Amino acid sequence: MLSEAAESPERCEAQIAANADLMRALGKRLRALDPDFMATLARGSSDQAAGFAKVLTETRGGPPTLSHAPSIGSLYRTTSPKFCDIPLIVVSQSGRSPDLIAAAEDAARQGAMIIAVVNDVESPLAALSDWVVPVHAGKEESVAATKSFVCTLVAIAHLIAEWTQDHLLLDELQTIGDLLRRARDADWASAAPLLAETESLLVLGRGLTLPIAGEAALKFKEAAGLHAEAFSIAEVAHGPMTLVGRGDTVLVIGPVDAARAGLSDRLSDFHQRETRIIASGMAEDIALADFRLPTVDARHPALGAIASILSFYPLANRIAVMRHRNPDQPPHLRKVTRTL
Repeated sequence: MLSEAAESPERCEAQIAANADLMRALGKRLRALDPDFMATLARGSSDQAAGFAKVLTETRGGPPTLSHAPSIGSLYRTTSPKFCDIPLIVVSQSGRSPDLIAAAEDAARQGAMIIAVVNDVESPLAALSDWVVPVHAGKEESVAATKSFVCTLVAIAHLIAEWTQDHLLLDELQTIGDLLRRARDADWASAAPLLAETESLLVLGRGLTLPIAGEAALKFKEAAGLHAEAFSIAEVAHGPMTLVGRGDTVLVIGPVDAARAGLSDRLSDFHQRETRIIASGMAEDIALADFRLPTVDARHPALGAIASILSFYPLANRIAVMRHRNPDQPPHLRKVTRTL
């Protein structure tokens, strides 16, 4: 898990160059199509990447984006005819999960434009898609997806930047390798002793960092056997905050754009309850944190969010080892999840 995550900067650097012509063509096609909405289709870590696509698309002025539940197409076979000429971004590292394939086929039957974001371009999902966006992560042995997740986020950022003509993001993607190398070096593993004995925690984010928080919570569960749930920094005040008090822990992946509004106030609430706060983000927002995680400075908030998950992976790996678990082979999990 750790060594594969460390490959991410070079893999993403190569991806940007390899996909340049494809992304320009697909971005142009999507602008010409000008759909009323778009949809995503994914599960697991890939669904967190799909959530990132939703936030990035909508905050760049793109169309409203919905999450299309796989079961609608795979079990019920009731995908709406309104999907005709609608982009459906299907995210899957393997491209071999039966439910995603079946759901994509049902959407294609209704005339949806299927865009597969996959690591395996020879997969059945890639074969049925109108457009295939390779993430170029290379072979991944660890059950826990790391480099493939980072590469998927970068591919999504590249696609949406071309679609919405976000020129700052397009420019910054040309130096993605340097940014991710800094994120790799700024790893968060030093916070592991504070979490190794914890049995449950909340992971908080907002906007572009909410899907990152979701991925972090998933990795805590699957790699380290640590129960963690992700919530929006805003949404946590609507009920879940009552579960957090003295001696409890929250991990905050702070956004650096407009979504940071209210973060310092929320941390003040936790601080008054004597909750342990471990946080990344802008210094003024996380001044009350008990442990401040290094935050890589990025000119575009989307790339700052991506950098944070690469900094996080060594933390999950270290906690897994401290809890005497094998992060590469979590119990009861397989690399390709076959659900119907």
